[in-house]
Amino acid sequence: MATRFAEILADTGVSHGLIGPREVPILWERHILNCAVVHDAFPQGAAIADVGSGAGLPGLALAIARPDLTLHLVEPLLRRTTWLEHTVEELALDDVTVLRARAEELHGQLQVPYATARAVARIDKLARWTFPLLVPGGQLVALKGSSAADELAAQEPVLRRLGMTEACIETYGSGLVDPPTLVVRVTVTPRASSGAAKERRRSRRRSG
Repeated sequence: MATRFAEILADTGVSHGLIGPREVPILWERHILNCAVVHDAFPQGAAIADVGSGAGLPGLALAIARPDLTLHLVEPLLRRTTWLEHTVEELALDDVTVLRARAEELHGQLQVPYATARAVARIDKLARWTFPLLVPGGQLVALKGSSAADELAAQEPVLRRLGMTEACIETYGSGLVDPPTLVVRVTVTPRASSGAAKERRRSRRRSG
């Protein structure tokens, strides 16, 4: 199944603009394995919202590596959601749902214990989008690059205002992918949803 996913990415993933042609030779290590190794970050049977899913990274890679997981692929662009739906059907992934929406549009509708994202936005923006999707005590598991620690340190005050109780940097795939995948894991309080909403209102007032 993983091999077929790689073939789809290298074919229609490129023609649909989801993967650049130069990424095809490094699809396995740079993209698929880079995401799949993070499967250990989630417990058995977890439900996860993959925000800004795009080419199904990390969502589809996680679903292939861990059939016990339930994935909600959140993506606002029709061209991408159509591709995701076709890919999910071709791979026969029964526990994967494609949602055409921005994460903010699902606040109050989708509630999951985990959210994830890769190469979508800075951690504070991800928090505003994902915290309201999380159940009390839920976690954002964001795949980040080598600057993960610096980004977390810089945005910690904002994250705490939004409802973060704790955060840490985790490493996955050492010995399997080079470099290993860095993850920022952020745990939220039961009031994270209201905190995130208040922070969004403050941001809109400042920008206005």
